[in-house]
Amino acid sequence: MTEPDEVMTAIGKATELGQRDRAAARDQFRAIWERLGPGGDALHRCGLAHAMADVQDDPREELVWDLRALEAADSVTEARAQAAGVIGTVAGFYPSLHLNLGEAYRKIGNLDAAREHLALGEAAVDALEDSPYGAMIRRGLAGLADRLDV
Repeated sequence: MTEPDEVMTAIGKATELGQRDRAAARDQFRAIWERLGPGGDALHRCGLAHAMADVQDDPREELVWDLRALEAADSVTEARAQAAGVIGTVAGFYPSLHLNLGEAYRKIGNLDAAREHLALGEAAVDALEDSPYGAMIRRGLAGLADRLDV
């Protein structure tokens, strides 16, 4: 059995906190990010940035964190993801990452970039498991397409 990953546990706790207190969650995420540093574990940076984007009040800050998550995902290996207990493959990260990027770009009015990330998310959707999570991401992409009149 694998030992619990302390960083992923801290990210999970901050994510839960974000449902009640976004500012406090941002503080916790920021503290974890500072400990990780720019060369920290790519899986940790991806998970943290993905969650940090969700607690931003400013869509431009949300976009910054979403871009960090995508950049980090590109460095996560299958072996690292499996060692951490990730269900599915690293390819399964991309539909959600592109959904979030598409939504962030839509919020700031960059509709061309939003459509580009929608297309990338839709192209990657087959990597998702047939699960409630996969269904949620597929619905999210469909909703983004509706908001973009695609």
